[in-house]
Amino acid sequence: MGGFLDHCARQGRVVLVAGLVAGVGLGLVAPAVAEASRVVIAPMVVLLLFLAVLRLGPEGVRAGLRGIGKALGVTLVLQLALPVMAALAFLLLGWHGAAALGIVLLLAAAPITGSPNIAIMSGGDPVPALRQLVLGTALLPFTVIPVFALVPSFGEPAQVAAIVIRLLGIIALAGGLALLLRLKGTVPGHDRALRRMDGLAALILGVVVVAIMGAVGPALREGGAVWGLLALVLAVNFALQAGTALLAHATGSDSTVAPLGIVAGNRNIALFLSVLPAALVDELLLFIGLYQIPMYLTPLVMAPFYRWLAGRSPIASRQ
Repeated sequence: MGGFLDHCARQGRVVLVAGLVAGVGLGLVAPAVAEASRVVIAPMVVLLLFLAVLRLGPEGVRAGLRGIGKALGVTLVLQLALPVMAALAFLLLGWHGAAALGIVLLLAAAPITGSPNIAIMSGGDPVPALRQLVLGTALLPFTVIPVFALVPSFGEPAQVAAIVIRLLGIIALAGGLALLLRLKGTVPGHDRALRRMDGLAALILGVVVVAIMGAVGPALREGGAVWGLLALVLAVNFALQAGTALLAHATGSDSTVAPLGIVAGNRNIALFLSVLPAALVDELLLFIGLYQIPMYLTPLVMAPFYRWLAGRSPIASRQ
C-alpha cells in the first residue's frame, strides 16, 4: 500500500487529470452511478482538509502564519471585499441563478489545499501560497458571514448562522484533530510519511473529482448554455489569476506573482458542499464541476504567463 501511495504522490497531476476525465466519462456512460457517487463528496472534502493540515503539521502552520500582516490584507480582499462587491452587484442586477451564486461562493472560498503544490508546478514560490492557505482557511468561518448575509438563497439570518457554525465546526474539528495527531507523534512527519500523505490526498482528490464531474459529461453532451457557463468559469479563474499577479508584480513583489495569482483563482469552493442545504448543492454541482477544469489546467495555461511576468522589470512594465 505504501508503494502505491508513493506512486500516486509522484503522479499527482496524472491522477487528477485521470479523475477529471473519468468523472466526465462516468456521467456519460453511467449517469445513475455518477449521481449516486455524490454522497461521498462532502465527507471526502472534509478528509482532504484534515490531510492538508496533517501534511502541514504545527511547523507548517507556523510557517504559513509568518508575515501575517500583508497576508491578512490579501485574505480580506480576496475572501471578503471581492465576494461582497459581487453579491451586491448581483443583488442590484437581480441575478440569483446558479452562475451568480457560484461566483459569489468561489470568491468567498479559501484557497484550495493544493495551492502550494500548484505554485511549485507553475514555477513559483510555495511559501506565500501556503501562508494564504493557512490564513484563508482559518478566517473562512468569519469572512463568509457578511457574504452569506447578502445572498438571498441562504435564507434568514438564523439559517446563515447555522451554515457558518457548521463550517466553523468542520474546520476546527478536522484541523484540530490533525494538529493533535502530529503534536502527539501519532502520525510521523518524516519525508516518507509526508510523501504518502501527498499520495493519499491525490487519490482522494481524484475520487472527489470523479463524483463532482459526474454532472458535467451529460451537460456538455446536451450543449447549449453549459458551454457558455464553461467559458464563464474559465474567464473568471484565469482573470482572477492574471489580475492578482499583475498587481503583485506592480508592487515589485515578483516572488509572490505566481502564488498570489494561484490562490486568487483556485478556491476550495467544494468545501461548502459539506455545509450547504441539499437543494443548493444540487443547483451548484454543475458550476463547481466545471470550475475544476481551469484549476487543473493552471500549471499548463498560466505557468508561461507567470514566468514571463516574473522576468519583467516592474519599472519597465509601467513605461
